[in-house]
Amino acid sequence: MRRKRFGVSAALVAGSVAVAGLAFAPSAAAVTPQSATITANCGLYGGGSATLTATQTGTSATVTVSSSAITAPLALSEDSIQSTLTFVKASGGTTVFSGKENPAMAAGDGVTVGPLTGTVAAGDSLEAYGGSLKMVIFGITVTCTATGKQSPGPFVFE
Repeated sequence: MRRKRFGVSAALVAGSVAVAGLAFAPSAAAVTPQSATITANCGLYGGGSATLTATQTGTSATVTVSSSAITAPLALSEDSIQSTLTFVKASGGTTVFSGKENPAMAAGDGVTVGPLTGTVAAGDSLEAYGGSLKMVIFGITVTCTATGKQSPGPFVFE
């Protein structure tokens, strides 16, 4: 009889732990699409295709920008690029994401910055075209702008 009670108790504990685990699991990103591509022009520093990856948790959002076409001119240490990414809002105005996050890069490596953080509201629709990415590297500001709309479309936040 004790074995049956122990088995039932163990099953109840396991079930409770599983339910608690679901309650504390991270929520899915509410932004759609989660990834978009643009073609960027960085003036004297080159340009090409870049991927923007967005996540959202409530009113906090992050965007990471990565490109194999836009390359580091010299070796860069981790978290050495101050970046400001400005999106155009469909409702008017802009939304800014910023931060000093990047992996270490060797000269010639594709550039990755982020996650850059920003604040969004439910229903915000953000487009890179018309905005810019400013990166300060060794005191030199590199400004990249999208040459057309992002694909498959703007980021829409819940």
